[in-house]
Amino acid sequence: MSIIPESELIINEDGTIYHLNLRPGQIAHDIITVGDPDRVERVTQHFDNIEFVISKREFKTITGSYKGKRLTVISTGIGTDNIDIVFTELDALVNIDFDTRTRKENHTTLNFYRVGTSGSLISELKIDTILISEMAIGLDGLMHYYDHTQSTDEDIIAEMAKEGLATLPNIYPYATKASKELVDQFAHLGMKGITVTATGFYGPQGRSVIANSKSTTFIDDLAGIKYGKLQFTNLEMETAGIYGMSSLLGHQAVSINAILANRSDQTFTSQGKEVVDKLIIDVLAIISDH
Repeated sequence: MSIIPESELIINEDGTIYHLNLRPGQIAHDIITVGDPDRVERVTQHFDNIEFVISKREFKTITGSYKGKRLTVISTGIGTDNIDIVFTELDALVNIDFDTRTRKENHTTLNFYRVGTSGSLISELKIDTILISEMAIGLDGLMHYYDHTQSTDEDIIAEMAKEGLATLPNIYPYATKASKELVDQFAHLGMKGITVTATGFYGPQGRSVIANSKSTTFIDDLAGIKYGKLQFTNLEMETAGIYGMSSLLGHQAVSINAILANRSDQTFTSQGKEVVDKLIIDVLAIISDH
């Protein structure tokens, strides 16, 4: 088995992985990801006990247990560039032998649960509701750097996104899927749909504040795309990368979104904290039952 060079897998002098500052054994097999480091403690305040707290840059990790279930909660920061780092390093913690720098013979599968916020593309998906991402469309480009093979339906949906975004001809969307098993566990919380992952918050999501977005029809173009019973439902900045990296690395993932804005209605929630806090409790309950 080939040895992974020091330049490719960087291990700190204290035996921790480069960015996350974590050692093997310090993460659970069930991992909740959040964007905001402050949201980590909003999840773990419900834990029965805490094993440890590690912080480095935007990456904050707490491992403990909830109703007897060992869980890790980690903040990824914003964007799929961070997802690339977080998921690669979490996989390394369980599937690479740090002493020999080789891949372990037996693969460990992790379950990832993104608990995040999102904006709706369609009027039917109201603010303060929950969206389960069955698939995701990446407008960010992360998967173009990997040997990522799309399934037939992923190819179709990616091409639909490309055609629908004719006003942005230099964008090449990719498509990724959630774990069906994990989607089924959370499906009763809300609507299922296809999530669009953007590479930014303002122009890349069709917003014009001072600098004008290149596409004035961005939201309508996405909202009009449907694939069978699913349609493009919401915008955020991590899900496609989470699904893509999970698939490449042999893990399972689901993205559960609290809808705080409706771009179609141009409305924004007045009770975002309450919606997210309830979602956290619901997610913890579901994970602990499985």
